[in-house]
Amino acid sequence: MFAKAFRVKSNTVIKGSDRRKLKADIATAFPLLSQEELSELVPNKEELNVVKVYAHKGDAVTLYVLHKNPLFFELDKRLYPTVYMLWSYPNVLPSFATWAPVLQKIAGGADLMLPGVVVPSCGLPEVRQGDCCVVKVVGNSAPMAVGTAAMSSAEMCSAGMKGRGVSVLHSFMDNLWAYGDKSCPASNPDTEITGGEVVNGEENDEEGEEQETDAAELSECPSGQGNHQDTEQACIDVEELRLTECEGEKEEEEGMNLDEQKSPQDEMDALLLQCFLHALKSKVKKSELPLLASSFLRNHMFPCCPSGKQLDIKKSSYKKLSKFLQTMQQQHRVVRVKELSKGVESLVEVDWKNPVLRSFRAPEEPNVEEAPAQMREAGEKPYRPPEITMLYSVSARVEPLFLEANKRKGTVLQPGEVRTIITEYVKANQLVDENNKNYVHINPTLCDCLLEKSEYHEVCFLKWDDLFSRTLNKMQECSQVVFAGQLPIIKKGHIELIDISVASRGSNKKVTLIKNLEVYGLEPTDVSAALQHRVQASAVLHPVPGTKDKVLVQIQGNQIQQVGNLLLDHYHIPRKYIQGLEKAPKGKKK
Repeated sequence: MFAKAFRVKSNTVIKGSDRRKLKADIATAFPLLSQEELSELVPNKEELNVVKVYAHKGDAVTLYVLHKNPLFFELDKRLYPTVYMLWSYPNVLPSFATWAPVLQKIAGGADLMLPGVVVPSCGLPEVRQGDCCVVKVVGNSAPMAVGTAAMSSAEMCSAGMKGRGVSVLHSFMDNLWAYGDKSCPASNPDTEITGGEVVNGEENDEEGEEQETDAAELSECPSGQGNHQDTEQACIDVEELRLTECEGEKEEEEGMNLDEQKSPQDEMDALLLQCFLHALKSKVKKSELPLLASSFLRNHMFPCCPSGKQLDIKKSSYKKLSKFLQTMQQQHRVVRVKELSKGVESLVEVDWKNPVLRSFRAPEEPNVEEAPAQMREAGEKPYRPPEITMLYSVSARVEPLFLEANKRKGTVLQPGEVRTIITEYVKANQLVDENNKNYVHINPTLCDCLLEKSEYHEVCFLKWDDLFSRTLNKMQECSQVVFAGQLPIIKKGHIELIDISVASRGSNKKVTLIKNLEVYGLEPTDVSAALQHRVQASAVLHPVPGTKDKVLVQIQGNQIQQVGNLLLDHYHIPRKYIQGLEKAPKGKKK
């Protein structure tokens, strides 16, 4: 399941009630855990995160992360442990042993086949089909994979140890393991399995000819005698596997050592210089000079900041933009800066032939807002706003008017269909006024369905438009939402609008809150990242109180104008479905 990269939907801190529920669910799923162990896994005062992800096949999975390591994952309302949790509590689930070469196949996404299972002298563990179980390597008690039993223990024996044994969901070295601190298991000798027999037969059908080679290799593995040399050799195999798999990461870490040695201030200085040169080379035109320094920073340098990073001059060694520009002028002679008034500077000249500027190569990293192109390259569909249609449901009050058209209570109709049915009803009952065809006679049925009690003895005629509007007002309003490539979704009442508001935090700080993005198929994480890149301000996600799956985006400052531009111009959400745009700060009068 996690052999390929997954996509994170949200990452929030668990609430108190959910923490207690999780603890109870773990106790039910893993009864061998003591109360002390449960308290270690779900501590009361330490931060525990709930991370919702989508696997590469589209499965929705919930991760529970403690100390940056995922301990459990929930799939189809069932809890499974990760290898990080199992390395601390290796005996909470029944286990199947196999050899190191087989583990390499499992790490690549294959299931554990019965010909590769090492049967201990005490026999196979007692499991039923679908039970959660783990896979270990001979000679090491640390579990290396988690999955479900493909058949019961009795069925495995009766099948002659052929076929699929364990359907693997997660294993050491997969992307779920890589989401944690990427630590490796300790080599703890397994005293329960000192030897075993391997029943050779069919290997994994998915591996084809390679699996036949593995079956031949497995047939040469030690069996039955359980001598110490065999166990030691198995341990060596595990160590070699671990070292081989970790070697690439160690090389990456060594390559990153130079970057890690840089202080955050040095990194910000380098980012500031990169954005400065990038802006001059690709953004600023000669016709724009002279250019205010503040405008140069806001309109040219900020958009050149790579995605995932935030340009903050206060965190650099320069502290102020003016000091940085003076350095670029005096040391590198890239620009010439002129002070217009105290605290106001302008770029009046750029040396386009400067060797520093000419040798600079702008990074090819795409902008965050070019996500649709990236998604098409990755095989994902770009975002398209949903088509929203107002419909009407037949209520009990007006049902008699629709019986002749075989429309019962609860039937959802479009306004044009309602108009047609009411017109046919009026004509069928000869209710059109002969003297003035713009009026309709009110019969007892129309009286009961459309008129108020005070109008019973006063209203005898209605105009056509009044008749239609009264009928629609007595019906239940519904909203039909259609996303591209999906079936229509019908919701009662008006569709929730995207709500943009400004709230105060602290003494004089303001934040912008955005709600109901999920109603329109927008991922709050994507919107948050795009806004963060646009305005260069921090953004966080918070669960909406009183809801289960909704998340609001909070970003520093009054950013209503930028949020509106993003939703209207980039995501093409119609303005009528956004409320709060009128609260945007108005420009100062010149």
